[in-house]
Amino acid sequence: RTSCTLVALSLILLSGCTAPQHKATLRTCFHESESVETEIGYCSAVRSGQMLYISGSAAKGDMASAIPKVYKNLQETLEANGLTFTNVVKENVYATDLGDFIQNKNLRKQFYVNTPLPAATWVQVQRLYSPAVILEVELIAEYPR
Repeated sequence: RTSCTLVALSLILLSGCTAPQHKATLRTCFHESESVETEIGYCSAVRSGQMLYISGSAAKGDMASAIPKVYKNLQETLEANGLTFTNVVKENVYATDLGDFIQNKNLRKQFYVNTPLPAATWVQVQRLYSPAVILEVELIAEYPR
């Protein structure tokens, strides 16, 4: 048995079999407005490998005007990073009045025309970072391989 074990170990060592090497993932921070981001402490978007994580874009006012504003900001962030809504794989919506967001959901769909819809989670919250903000949306997008 000992000789079989030694032979097996020798074969493994000779075959160059090693533990998988884990490379550090390159993270790149995209700043939309450095003064606000520095004050709060975040990046508008962070690329990690093939994924782009976009921080929540927020808006005040009524839902019918907040939705296009938020999604236009997200579109600009996507484009600044070489992507479009076609690349979005996950969307998280935080609204202070989810019923109002649902009533205006077609305004959101205008940004996903002719593209697969992402996985999505819509949540009603009591309050967002700024008390006047009524909507915040964050996205995760994937770079094509």
